[in-house]
Amino acid sequence: MDAAEFRRRGKEMVDYVADYLENIEKRQVYPDVEPGYLRSLIPEEAPEEAESYEDVVKDIERVIMPGAASPACTELETVMLDWLGKMLKLPADFLAGTEGRGGGVIQGTASEATLIALLAARSKIIKLIQADHPDRSETDIISKLVAYSSDQAHSSVERAGLIAGVKMKKIPTDNKFSVRGDALQKVLEEDRAAGLIPFFFCATLGTTPSCAFDCITELGPICNAVEIWMHIDAAYAGSAFICPEFRPLLNGIEFADSFNFNPHKWLLVNFDCSAMWVKKRSDIIGAFKIEPLYLKHDHQESGNHSHWQIPLGRRFRSLKMWFVFRMYGLKGLQAYIRKHVGLAKEFESLVRADQRFEISADVVLGLVCFRLKGSNELNETLLKRINNARNIHLVPCQLAGKFVLRFAVCARTTESRHIQEAWCHISHLASELLQELPH
Repeated sequence: MDAAEFRRRGKEMVDYVADYLENIEKRQVYPDVEPGYLRSLIPEEAPEEAESYEDVVKDIERVIMPGAASPACTELETVMLDWLGKMLKLPADFLAGTEGRGGGVIQGTASEATLIALLAARSKIIKLIQADHPDRSETDIISKLVAYSSDQAHSSVERAGLIAGVKMKKIPTDNKFSVRGDALQKVLEEDRAAGLIPFFFCATLGTTPSCAFDCITELGPICNAVEIWMHIDAAYAGSAFICPEFRPLLNGIEFADSFNFNPHKWLLVNFDCSAMWVKKRSDIIGAFKIEPLYLKHDHQESGNHSHWQIPLGRRFRSLKMWFVFRMYGLKGLQAYIRKHVGLAKEFESLVRADQRFEISADVVLGLVCFRLKGSNELNETLLKRINNARNIHLVPCQLAGKFVLRFAVCARTTESRHIQEAWCHISHLASELLQELPH
């Protein structure tokens, strides 16, 4: 959609809303549809090819309006998370379907999803322990609980531990910045011997510093064997798994209890939209369900996402997923991901062709970690000059004690010329900096 069409469609949508408000008294106050009404009105999977905007808008009246804000809000979200789960080829355990025990839900951010998973895991382990030892208090059990993540995990994982009031330990990574099975096993054995209760591990697929991938095919069986909840945080990288060539990065998902990524990061859905799936939705509902009389209704067992999250109120966030999936089609979304990865590879090749620079981590998706060969101070100065010039903006990281620059391809409209211009700019500033150094 170009700017001209965007203006036109925006005006049309304002007219639609105005007409709705003007004629609202002609509509029913309360929907008369039965639970599950919406699933039969739309396909079971996202379309391969792009559909027209007109066709999508027509379906608002046909599919959404009979269910008003609710149950349409809940039902479309359930189906959209199934659509997206199928695009990712998630195991059937994670899909709601019509009879599944799992399912998906939209959270605000990956930070929320991690916290929800951690709280659900905490609630589950406390109930299990108290079933065998009724005399043990919740306070005593929580004091012994310990959760784990990669030493490369996002700070929000550590923050989830703070909010949940449980110990959070960081597992050291290998030379690819990935957590391996033996590293987790070692820490688990030490902690059990010390009388602690391991209960939760957050694996990361596509770490923030370098887009590294924890080895979930090794970690998953270890967690499953001792009933540790494994949550997978793929906030950025998860979007790429819709492409068959990147789907192997998700191998091992079958061992996970919950999985999350952000379509608002790299799948063209506006913020906020963080997709989360669980194998057993009863684990999450059991941790958060409280139902006073004023929240009860005739169909409350048919689905209520308020029990899957921290706030009770919910917005109709699945509508934007529905629009994007249909207007791009699976092939359009795959092409978008592949284009960005290609642009990152283009930047990587420019860096590698310049002997003054080095690549600091494998370039797997749309992130390139690089630096000038030399001291951390040299690279810190280069970054300051790049960002002070305000032509492009880079965010750094530390990898194995080295100060590293990160070039991320993010924008929908990025083209090859932007990559070339960015590299010319960086190269020029590097030349100026190196000429100033004493010989």
